[in-house]
Amino acid sequence: MKKLPNIHPGEVLLEEFLKPMGISQYRLSKDLKIPQTRISEIIKQNRRITADT
Repeated sequence: MKKLPNIHPGEVLLEEFLKPMGISQYRLSKDLKIPQTRISEIIKQNRRITADT
């Protein structure tokens, strides 16, 4: 069985949700009431997603 490469949740968030739906990182951060830098770090694959994110 061929092993698939791991995909970071930030890549999924950006490519499968934000881009197709036309949602900015700023808008997402404001709607979720979390810092924009946190969203940016997740998308840049520098931060993991947790229950508190």
